[in-house]
Amino acid sequence: MKILYKPFAIVFALIAARIGKSVFKALWSAIDDADPPKASAPHASFGKVVAAAALEAVTMASVGAAADRASAQVFYHLTGAWPGSDEDTR
Repeated sequence: MKILYKPFAIVFALIAARIGKSVFKALWSAIDDADPPKASAPHASFGKVVAAAALEAVTMASVGAAADRASAQVFYHLTGAWPGSDEDTR
């Protein structure tokens, strides 16, 4: 069943990446009017760079986890089999 699940996981991961970027940009715009600074930006403060990276990481991980769970639930709804091994369910 894992081979049948892969297309679901890939599609949901691509969608999650786009949603995650949008959510991060929306959250960052609530914090600061400027774009989030890159680590190599010469005039950005250390704290601002680290805060932007941390917010981006949390956002992307959360949206990714939600997409993984949603893809597993959709697969289960369509096939009646939960993707993954038995160890994953314990």
